[in-house]
Amino acid sequence: MTAVLLATTCAVIYGTADFFGGLATRRSRVLAVVMLTQITGLLFVLPLLPLLPGAPSIGALAWGMAAGLSGGLAVIMFYRALAGGVMSVVAPTTAAMSMALPVLAGLLMGERPAPLALGGVGVALAAVILVSRDSGGSGGRATLVPILQSLASGAGFGGFFILLKQVPEDTGMWPLFGARLASVIVVALLALSTGRTLRPGKGSLPTIVAAGVLDMAANVLYLLAAQRGLLALVAVLVSLYPASTLLLARYVLGERLNAVQAAGVGLALGAVALIASA
Repeated sequence: MTAVLLATTCAVIYGTADFFGGLATRRSRVLAVVMLTQITGLLFVLPLLPLLPGAPSIGALAWGMAAGLSGGLAVIMFYRALAGGVMSVVAPTTAAMSMALPVLAGLLMGERPAPLALGGVGVALAAVILVSRDSGGSGGRATLVPILQSLASGAGFGGFFILLKQVPEDTGMWPLFGARLASVIVVALLALSTGRTLRPGKGSLPTIVAAGVLDMAANVLYLLAAQRGLLALVAVLVSLYPASTLLLARYVLGERLNAVQAAGVGLALGAVALIASA
């Protein structure tokens, strides 16, 4: 139950972070948003290192940095998709891919969730598919390029979840330090090689900082959940984050929530209930 609660809370916070990140990319260049959110997250996790139990190790930092490379590239692709596509389509498309890979990896690693929990996985997959259905009334068009970017970012996030699951349990938040350090380095090198500016757009810094803090808070919750539960279930619950992104897009941006998407949100709640009761 603890893992379910942590993963569900993580999903809500991830979705909120993605909403703020999507807003920021409409005012600033993608690399600037990614770099500043990653730096913000790094500054957020530093005070947690001595407060939470755990000691650094080469293995923890190595797995964390590998996860950071995967996640950093995923964030770049995700924010590009958010900037060029419909938020209420991009987020769940990414989630569907980020859900599928950890489930497959967990099963290959020998995880065997209870039948009721597997039913919850199926319901969760249906939820993100329904939530991703757009009737054309959300103020934009779901073109091919943002969808492909969403799938690529989902693969990267799935890799992030899988790699963080491999870290030793007695290393505290050090894997997240390694992950965020690696993502900062890769984004900085990418910006230098392409000559892109890392200066945020006017008035966008508070939104970027909020996205960075929320994203790292969600990462902390995911790591704690992954240490206490099965990858195939924890990653599924975390991948339900588009529900909160969708609701924020609906009530803040006025993106229309159609009946099919509303049913998807309901199924997401049902998936949480099934997995929690297994």
